[in-house]
Amino acid sequence: MSQFTIGLTGGIGSGKTTVANLFAEQGIELIDADIIAREVVRPGQPALAKISDFFTTEVLTPTGELDRKQLRNIVFQSPEKRVWLNKLLHPIISTEMQSQAKQAKSLYVIMVVPLLFENGLDSLVNRTLLVDISPDAQMTRAANRDHVSAEQIKNIINSQMSRKDKLQKADDIIDNQGEISQLRSQVLKLHHKYMALAQKNTESIS
Repeated sequence: MSQFTIGLTGGIGSGKTTVANLFAEQGIELIDADIIAREVVRPGQPALAKISDFFTTEVLTPTGELDRKQLRNIVFQSPEKRVWLNKLLHPIISTEMQSQAKQAKSLYVIMVVPLLFENGLDSLVNRTLLVDISPDAQMTRAANRDHVSAEQIKNIINSQMSRKDKLQKADDIIDNQGEISQLRSQVLKLHHKYMALAQKNTESIS
């Protein structure tokens, strides 16, 4: 991969999008796995046809689009079906992310990937950055944002790598339990660090 790449991750409700947007304010290009994941299952895409064949049309809306909520409910109750879905989508998403990274113009790029460690996508990046908050704050923020039950949020959290393990694996950590000014300060500090690392990387391969 030609561009120096940072893998940005964090649990549900941690504030990944806010952090990513703060990097974008510095002119850094973002590659969002969730956006790509939605694009590859649009009507007419091969992946959507395979999903509807496997899960039947109960995962489609009346207009033929993917009913993401219904699909999420199914796969969280069935580990086998979740594995099947991941095997289908992850290679497609990974390929598109790498393609976008090669086309990026900023000195480094941020890949926003909720399941960076769980899906082994940390192998695609030069460094990993974890947005960390307490489990209580995570529950509160996710419930307020997504308007889903505490049980659903717990199921999502339990399906992901533990906070402890992610903290151990991450190269860099942002504490998102304070004010936005504190968050911005942490982002700016890391931005300068990443610019320096990316410059060294550019010099080493030129």
